[in-house]
Amino acid sequence: MKICFVFVAALLFPTIQPLCPDKEPGLKPWMPGHSKHHRVVISYGRKVLLTTSATVHSIEILNGGKLVIADTNRPIHLRTKHILIGDKGELHIGSPDCPYKGNLTISLFGRSDDSDQEHSYFGRKYIGVGTGGTLEIHGAMKLSWTFLNKTLYPGESNQNQYLLERSWGNRGIIIHVIDPKSGEVLSDDRFDTYRSKDESNRLIKYLDSVEAGFIVAMVVNDEGSNNLEDSAKKRISRLGSQHITSLGFRHPWSFIVVKGDPSSAVEDHALYQGTKASSEAQSSRVFHLSYAEHFTVTARSQWVQEAEWTEWFDRDDERGSGDWEKLTDLHKAYPERLCNTPLDIQAETHDGIPSNQTGDVIYKNEKDYGFVCRNKDQAHSFCRNYRVRFLCGKLVRPQATISIDMLSNSTILDLSDQPVGWQPGDQVVVASTDYSMHQTEVFDLIACPTCTPNQVKVRGKAEFIHMGEEVDGVDMRAEVGLLSRNILVRGEMEASCYGNEACKFFDFDTFGGHLKVERGFKATHISGVELQHMGQQKMGHYPVHFHMNGEVDEKGGYNPPTYVSDLSIHHSFSRCVTIHSSNGLLVKDVVGYDTLGHCFFTEDGPEERNTFDHCLGLMVRAGTLLPSDRDSKMCRDITDGAYPGYVANPRQDCSATSTFWIANPNNNLINCAAAGSEETGFWFIFHHVPTGPSEGLYSPGKTEHTPMGQFTNNRAHSNYRAGFILDNGVKTTQANDKDKRPFLSLVGARYGPHEDGDPFKPRVPAHIHHFVAYKNQDHGAWLRGGDVWLDDCQFADNGIGLTLASGGTFPDDDGSRQQVKNSLFVGESDNHGMPLPDNSIWGPGGSDLTGRTLPRGIDFPIRGMQIYDGPINVQNCTFRKYTALEGRHSSAFGFRLNNSWQSCPNNNVTDITFDHVPITSRVFFGEPGPWFNKMQMDGDKTTIFHDIDGSVSEYPGAYLVKEDNWLLRHPECIDVPDWRAAICSGYYAQIYVQTRNPANLNMHIVRDEYPDRPLTLEGALGKRRHYQQFQPVITLAKGYTIHWDQPAPVEVIIWLINFNKRDWIHVGICYPQGTTFVVISDIHNRLTKQTRKTGVFMRTMRREKINHSHLTRGYYYWEEDTGLLFLKVQAHNDREQFAFCSLKGCERVKITAVIPKGSPPSNCMARAYPRHAELPVVDVPMPKKIPNDKLHSPEHLMEVKLESYTTRFFHIKEDFAFTEVNGKKLYQPEDGVQLTIIDGHDGKVVDTKGFRNSILQGVPAQINNYISELRDGSVVLLTSKGRLVTRGPWTKVLERLGADAGKQLKDKLAFVGFKGSFHPDWIRLEMDPDRAKIHQVLPIPVVHKMKL
Repeated sequence: MKICFVFVAALLFPTIQPLCPDKEPGLKPWMPGHSKHHRVVISYGRKVLLTTSATVHSIEILNGGKLVIADTNRPIHLRTKHILIGDKGELHIGSPDCPYKGNLTISLFGRSDDSDQEHSYFGRKYIGVGTGGTLEIHGAMKLSWTFLNKTLYPGESNQNQYLLERSWGNRGIIIHVIDPKSGEVLSDDRFDTYRSKDESNRLIKYLDSVEAGFIVAMVVNDEGSNNLEDSAKKRISRLGSQHITSLGFRHPWSFIVVKGDPSSAVEDHALYQGTKASSEAQSSRVFHLSYAEHFTVTARSQWVQEAEWTEWFDRDDERGSGDWEKLTDLHKAYPERLCNTPLDIQAETHDGIPSNQTGDVIYKNEKDYGFVCRNKDQAHSFCRNYRVRFLCGKLVRPQATISIDMLSNSTILDLSDQPVGWQPGDQVVVASTDYSMHQTEVFDLIACPTCTPNQVKVRGKAEFIHMGEEVDGVDMRAEVGLLSRNILVRGEMEASCYGNEACKFFDFDTFGGHLKVERGFKATHISGVELQHMGQQKMGHYPVHFHMNGEVDEKGGYNPPTYVSDLSIHHSFSRCVTIHSSNGLLVKDVVGYDTLGHCFFTEDGPEERNTFDHCLGLMVRAGTLLPSDRDSKMCRDITDGAYPGYVANPRQDCSATSTFWIANPNNNLINCAAAGSEETGFWFIFHHVPTGPSEGLYSPGKTEHTPMGQFTNNRAHSNYRAGFILDNGVKTTQANDKDKRPFLSLVGARYGPHEDGDPFKPRVPAHIHHFVAYKNQDHGAWLRGGDVWLDDCQFADNGIGLTLASGGTFPDDDGSRQQVKNSLFVGESDNHGMPLPDNSIWGPGGSDLTGRTLPRGIDFPIRGMQIYDGPINVQNCTFRKYTALEGRHSSAFGFRLNNSWQSCPNNNVTDITFDHVPITSRVFFGEPGPWFNKMQMDGDKTTIFHDIDGSVSEYPGAYLVKEDNWLLRHPECIDVPDWRAAICSGYYAQIYVQTRNPANLNMHIVRDEYPDRPLTLEGALGKRRHYQQFQPVITLAKGYTIHWDQPAPVEVIIWLINFNKRDWIHVGICYPQGTTFVVISDIHNRLTKQTRKTGVFMRTMRREKINHSHLTRGYYYWEEDTGLLFLKVQAHNDREQFAFCSLKGCERVKITAVIPKGSPPSNCMARAYPRHAELPVVDVPMPKKIPNDKLHSPEHLMEVKLESYTTRFFHIKEDFAFTEVNGKKLYQPEDGVQLTIIDGHDGKVVDTKGFRNSILQGVPAQINNYISELRDGSVVLLTSKGRLVTRGPWTKVLERLGADAGKQLKDKLAFVGFKGSFHPDWIRLEMDPDRAKIHQVLPIPVVHKMKL
């Protein structure tokens, strides 16, 4: 009964088809003809249907007028200067339920200097939607963009390649029948005409069954002549063969022919040369198809002789006259293990260094003679120990191949999605997957009857590599965007630029069309449209522009909500989609290609709740409109709005061209791709106050605290500056004599998201999820802010993967932190790029050390995670393929170069995995040289991070500090020479020392435990500022003195940074004699900018009383003979975990001094020490190293400690020396030197050997021979005991092991050396009359760092 009811219902209520706009009753056909002077007004309820092409001056639709474009089989081309849709006017082209299927072009013509009166709001050459207007444009549904699913290589490609290979077990004649129209193999068979005469009859029948016109390819594999009957030979001869009748035993033979055309035959025949020589017969022919395509059939019959390398032989070593590995001697020593006539020879050291890379002079290296290295030819008197191997030929084997290579001037693109709606004649753009966006390429689609559903064929070949796969865990597939739509809106252009300022920078006409939507429009929905030559180098005129519309979704009464989708915007002269003071707009599936200025653009700052979903932008070039649009030349040349005397600084004021320019964080970016910009992919920028016509729409600073919308699954690559920047603001004041920069130039800004955008409410983290950044020349991402949290992100092949920055000297949002979790960093992936004539940045790199494109200079230190100020948290991240070279200091973790700012001890790192990262390349703290400059800026000297679980250093809980920062070191710190670092333990915090009057001075800070190791700081601020700030990291519960290179400042404020309650330090500040002081303590609330006095410091005559200070009363001690003002600075309030300051504010001590006039520089070090020197004390025990068997890696750090010293007890003097390896201590029993030998491959101690002074005094044969007998790759640890022989020939041993030549030795010696063909960075020699000590880690296995 139910079934019957449904059936009847279906009959009574047939499917309701959507009513297409051009089928609406009452529409009157309209055919206006062609007249450029015809001004059309459609109004007063008039409803017309344009059915043919037309040219008119202009079209205005208002007061109930309606224009509908007919969907016909004939293309319609409408030319007009403008279309104005006014109050109650409507323009309809298709609908959401009935997309337009025909081909429509709307051309907007006209020049910027036309004599016509331009519209006061819309200007010229536009489609304008005014108040009360309706615009509905809906083109055919087509896939907007997708990804390559297979890598596209440059040049002529092989498509549908077929290859058959056969060897032993497939004897006889192999035949293939091939379709000449497609290159497809129709059938194939094998006939064993060696074994059976019956096979000849079967072969004849098979050939007879082949239709005339088909291609026949034949080859012999192994043997095919023994039982090949004459009848079969005649049938093959009839096809066109000339050699089949002379086919003999095991003769190679190949034959290709079109049946029925003997003249088409190609054939080859060769004789069998026996079991130890190769022979071959090969035939090949090209067959032509349509679309300039052709395929090549190749038939090859051969006997192949292969070769293999022998095992390695080492008959001799370097002792005696040298290393002799002659072939005749090797035959005697190893009979039956190598051939008589080798094809090649290889020689290398035992640790794998080829003989031509060792630096030795090689006497002989010939395959017929062998290898000889003579000691007398060497500058250092000894050859290394070599081994050799030889390439020997094997017995021949048969091989038959038939291949078909489809070749054409076309290319198949394999796509990740079905290209719905794509048709022959459409254009697509394929994004670059290298550093340069200029490797983007455009192709025309052509018909492809044989393509699979996810394939298209394009005319021509790629010039560049475009990746279509995941590389080293990172999705590097090239985006493929559709540029063609069946509805085209375009600007008609002049042949060249004319009549405006833009012509200084562009030689083409930039006055395109534009589409603008005014506030109060009735409805606007645009989809399925191509916009070409749109936009103008003029403010407010863009391809798609929503101008001051307010709320455009349900919140503003728009149902359905306003949207633009499935647009192809290309060759634009100003932006792609502009959202100006409009909220709630959906921009979906839009492709923007080759545009001037920011592509997807939010303008004034109040734009919120807009969504960019699955949008693609690529080839975004500089434009002239805003300072942020401009490149360096434009920035210098365009000074409109600048104050007289302005001198542009392009990298600071301008140069920010971005694919997505987001002026308010409360917008959504989902599944978007920024695939190539002159500067940046995604840039979140801040307007402190709304600008332009949006002025007053929010309170000052609101956007800097507004929570971020959704930022998920976005990607950025092939950008010059960065894939993603979250930083900076724009100048919201006009130029003046104090700030001469133009309005909207780039300025500093700080982001700290809080609930409701209110800094007094709880913080709200900005979440960045699954962001992919690769092949960006400078940064994958530079993100500055409060709580900015990244998760599941990927960074690869960027100059710098990620930098998380706080607010400079202070995080503006105190208590916040940046973090990255569960993410992947790849230094140099297997996406090598390709060498190009204009690409000078090409060189060796990657874990395979092969040629590749490089992000910046060839020696640029590539870094994965760049640690800047902090606090940051890096957790559960993998670092892959970071490999330093000698001359290029690449590293997984690095630090900002030339950094003047602070470094926070709460930069935490945990649960880190290294994959194909040599242990020497995990971290690099920097050294003077290219890119690092002199390493003299304050931030360069104070770098630090906390290795929470030891996953970086193998010492859980350790801090990594710069190797020469003695404010943070203690006696048990362990040096890591490869990293220029030390592994330490301690309680660390910071002080900020602010000075006024003068402010242009340098500060020297000395820790009392290391008075001979002062740290000189220049200050974080410019020397012309009215105050200066010094920002050292310090060890808590220690004493310090502070000195100046000028007379001491009148005002000194010490800020306690990262101090927990009751944390303290002692400080002695140098002042001239006769100085008087006022010292107070206060608390500064950085949020309200208010400072509250909390106590005073009274002078005491007893220094120890300074330790009895409390919150409201403290004590200072003025030691006038040394010039030191001593006080104890201590925190009295609790602090949040990541806050720099306490819950009540920043605790400070302020010293105001009256300095006698004419005072000299206040440097009291000579008077302060040794009086106030203290013995170094380890307050926090060093953590234990993780056992090697728990590291899950063959690489590890080996801790070594060497000490040679003298002890004195009254008049008794005693010498001691020991070597400690991984906690096992070996004492030196006798005077002289003791050597401890470690295998550099596995870190095991293999030997210890002592040489007494009596042996060292004469000819050093024993120690020389001992060193010579050591295997290359041996680590040599050496200590001395007693009165050492400090001169003589034996000291040359140290030079052989890597010590600098010409060193004058001292009694106490500690040395870490290496025997091998290279000198690692960790070789170290320490000497002293009384105590020499080395405590460091070595990387195991020891690996040779390739020279750049």
